[in-house]
Amino acid sequence: MGQVLYRKYRSKNLSEVLGQTAITTALNNAIKTNRIAHAYLFTGPRGVGKTSTARILAHEVNNFPYSDDSSHIDIIEIDAASNRRIDEIRELREKVYITPSAGKYKVYIIDEVHMLTKEAFNALLKTLEEPPEHVIFILATTDVHKLPDTIISRTQRYSFKPISVEDISAHLKDISKKEKFKISDEAIKLLAEKGQGSFRDSISLLDQISSSKSEIDEEDVVTFLGIPSTRTVAEIVTVLEESSVNYKELNEKLTTLIDQGFSPSDLANTIMEVIRTKLINSELKMNESKAINLLNQLLDVQSSVDPKNKLLLVLISNLDNTETKSIIRPEPSKKIKEIKIEQPKILKEITKKQTEQTIKENIEVLKPSGEWNEVLNDLKKTQNTIYAIVKSAKEEITDNLITLTFDYPFHQRRMNESKNKGILLNTVSKHFDKNVKLELLVDTNKKNNISTVNQLFGEAEIEEL
Repeated sequence: MGQVLYRKYRSKNLSEVLGQTAITTALNNAIKTNRIAHAYLFTGPRGVGKTSTARILAHEVNNFPYSDDSSHIDIIEIDAASNRRIDEIRELREKVYITPSAGKYKVYIIDEVHMLTKEAFNALLKTLEEPPEHVIFILATTDVHKLPDTIISRTQRYSFKPISVEDISAHLKDISKKEKFKISDEAIKLLAEKGQGSFRDSISLLDQISSSKSEIDEEDVVTFLGIPSTRTVAEIVTVLEESSVNYKELNEKLTTLIDQGFSPSDLANTIMEVIRTKLINSELKMNESKAINLLNQLLDVQSSVDPKNKLLLVLISNLDNTETKSIIRPEPSKKIKEIKIEQPKILKEITKKQTEQTIKENIEVLKPSGEWNEVLNDLKKTQNTIYAIVKSAKEEITDNLITLTFDYPFHQRRMNESKNKGILLNTVSKHFDKNVKLELLVDTNKKNNISTVNQLFGEAEIEEL
């Protein structure tokens, strides 16, 4: 059986650990000056070299030769995910006092240490604080926030960072040459990006795709990973940049990509990458503030309960404003504009008085309310989602009645949910009369807008995205 590539090309000494220069330099200096700590903590995302560095360090402090298959009785690896109970740690505490058999130090590597139970951490704490001189602990974890502060404070912590796309690409290219793969630079970059900062994940992807083809290009990787190419997504970005666009064209492009098997989350991420790159290089034909707002909205696609419709809604809401107005509210024809209807003089006077009275009433109703601003500020501190929905509504305050008018029905439905409405009423009651009433309405003038969105998403009723 052939050896998988990520094990075959695993680092064998500290100088071979890529992308973590600051850490490997510090550890090398500690070994040279014989300033070895009794406990180390290696933190960071998966596949960036934590466990490999721990193994290399354990061998080098003992002057043992290291290979992927080497094992020594003085180097003990413990998987905390399967040895997380207090009994295992008590057994460890009893064995640490046994002197090393062949090396200078007995090294305990505890991987995924955050999986230990609270009782196990407490049992480990005293030994970790004052271990025998011949013992070194190396703890490794991807979730350092789950470790007690008492454990962290008794270790030398080294934070491993995600590997850059450039470093991963160079490493994949080197492996490809050694394995005699024919793979394009564009394909390598895609594999590096998909690895998301992890050497191990990127090398595993290269291993998988190389087993099916001898020559690999960008399209092969796109098909293999099920991700849209930057070139394909650039067409969508171009639609967003154009001064004259329509919903139908954008909907067709997006639907075609999703039908081809590309996930909305991957599409959103690739669109963000294209926009970000063009923005940095000053190549984006879009207002800078609008581009930043669009990037912020695209971040929410992955966490949405309906990513496809969420992505489409985000994109159509960022189309050209002039085009949007012409679709939602068509201008009346010139013939209609030219028709003049004369009103009788008495009717004009009555209409004028009614208009003046209406304006006066509206000014009184819609005058700025300090109390309402305080309500919004309270919601913003504790209820971000409710704050965003309520802030988008138009409020009218008369006596003990507060009327909120929303542009979209799903906002009204969301706020009519008993939990959300209860939170809003409790917050309002702090700043208004306790008997204040709340009325939630939908702006009927937005009917055309809703119809347009319904046509894009289908006849089904739009739910909260």
